[in-house]
Order: sequence, then structure tokens, then C-alpha cells
Amino acid sequence: MTAAPQAPPITGLTHDQIRAVLPHRWPMLMLDQVVKVVPGVKGTATKNVTGTELWFQGHFPGQAVLPGVVVVEAMAQLAGVVFALAGASEIGYLAGVRSMRFRRPVVPGDQLVLTAEQTGGATGFAEYRVSARVDGQVAAEGNLTIADPATQHSARKV
Repeated sequence: MTAAPQAPPITGLTHDQIRAVLPHRWPMLMLDQVVKVVPGVKGTATKNVTGTELWFQGHFPGQAVLPGVVVVEAMAQLAGVVFALAGASEIGYLAGVRSMRFRRPVVPGDQLVLTAEQTGGATGFAEYRVSARVDGQVAAEGNLTIADPATQHSARKV
């Protein structure tokens, strides 16, 4: 039995091309570039962290640290791109966060290198192993579940 053919990698998605895939807009669009994505399999992206981002006004004044939830959102958006480019009819929703660990603070001037790799799934769901690194050091890592809303809507119909 042979494996299904893998879609060819897509490289160098710009910010505008990412906007065509994801519905997010400023200030919630976290991805600056998708370096490489193999649709439905894995992807790598970057997020440049700048001191002008609105989260730094209150987290924490005098010692700016990017909130962990923003790092998780960036990883989820990359997983959403991997999911969407596999041919999903709608953008997937973040349905679960498991075993997330934060290893180092992310501060203005850092560049997050994000990875997402599908590790499993079932009808209507895809599981991803995700990480965010700064200068090769793990800043955050864990597992995310993306739900396919097309499948979820049809499952609720009676």
C-alpha cells in the first residue's frame, strides 16, 4: 500500500498572501511571513516582535514581555495556514491547547520562528505539534487542535 501523494511545498508567502488565507487583520494577524508550508502536513513561519505592539502598553510596563497567549495565537495561525492550504473549505478554529510550555520570555526585538506539524486527527479535527523559537532557543512548545467548522456545522444539524 502506498502513501497518498504529498502536495508540493509552498515557500515565501508574504504578509498579503497570508491575509488571503487567514481572516485575521491587525492587530490580530500574527504572521509576518510563512517561510515554507507543506499543505496539510507542516509549516514554518516568522513573527517579528516590535515594541510598538499594543500588548506592551500593559504587559509589563517597564519590562515588556509578549503575552504567552499571543505566542499561542501565532502558532495557531500557522497551524491554520497548514490546515487551510490542504483544501479546507473554511478556516479552522482553535479547539484545544494541550501540554503548552513556556521556556523563555519573548521581548521586543525578538523574531519568533514558528513551526507546526500535523501529528494526527480525526474527522473534523487536526492535531499539531507546535513550537516558537528565538535564536534557536525554545520559547514555547505544545500541542494544538484545529477544528474544521464545515464538519462541525454538519454534525450539529438535526
